[in-house]
Amino acid sequence: MYLRAMGPRPAEAAVTPPEFVRLAAHPLRWRLLTELADGDYRVRELVERVGEPQNLVSYHLRLMRDGGLVTARRSSFDGRDSYYRLDLEHCAEALAAGGAALHPALRLVPSPPRRPVARAGNRRVAVLFVCTGNSARSPIAEALLRHHTAGRVTTASAGTSPKPHLHPHAVRVLRESFGIDLSGRRTQHVDDLADRRFDHVITLCDKAREVCPGFGPRRVHWSMADPGAAGATGQAGYAAFQQAAADIDTRIRYLMPVLNTPEAVARSEP
Repeated sequence: MYLRAMGPRPAEAAVTPPEFVRLAAHPLRWRLLTELADGDYRVRELVERVGEPQNLVSYHLRLMRDGGLVTARRSSFDGRDSYYRLDLEHCAEALAAGGAALHPALRLVPSPPRRPVARAGNRRVAVLFVCTGNSARSPIAEALLRHHTAGRVTTASAGTSPKPHLHPHAVRVLRESFGIDLSGRRTQHVDDLADRRFDHVITLCDKAREVCPGFGPRRVHWSMADPGAAGATGQAGYAAFQQAAADIDTRIRYLMPVLNTPEAVARSEP
């Protein structure tokens, strides 16, 4: 009986590999996923990074879009372009499901992000968030990173063409959803930070990406729609800021472990 129990499974018990495994196992698709794990890119940029023809890259991107691993949004700077983004939440869920499909004991439970720590000589990793107006996306990101790391990371935000004040919906969503008070905070221009150096510069606006000056060795782009661009007022307008804040919060939670990697430590040393 023991030998029968340990023998091969009946043919009808065979199952198709989980979709994440089937999609991610292809060498080119895995390369594209690893590139997009670093930030958002346009097709031509991915073509340059992986060294493959555009038609082949576009084909595999479409397969991953259909599988929910990546998403795309039209560039707000040049409507002819689209930025591709790795859906980290969906990938985490799909990877966990893949492990459970193989064996219940392999069900993966994402561990909470580690808090970045101060570096040698009390120098902390410095992160700058940039958008155009510095009135919504970048100050929300700055506030959330500071909040989630308990101030252990030096954070700042600026705009390439800053507005006079933070958008009231940005102040409200941080207060109501995260208990963060930004009332009275002023916006600032990227030129105000010209004498500072940052380990990570993250642009959240397609237009700002094109004109943002260099502040450090590592630059990443998060292609995000301006929640105030539609001009909606009242609760409808506020809903766009709620969605943007939730999206940024997800990005921040996945950024935190990156700030703790040996590579980040090396880049942050004087």
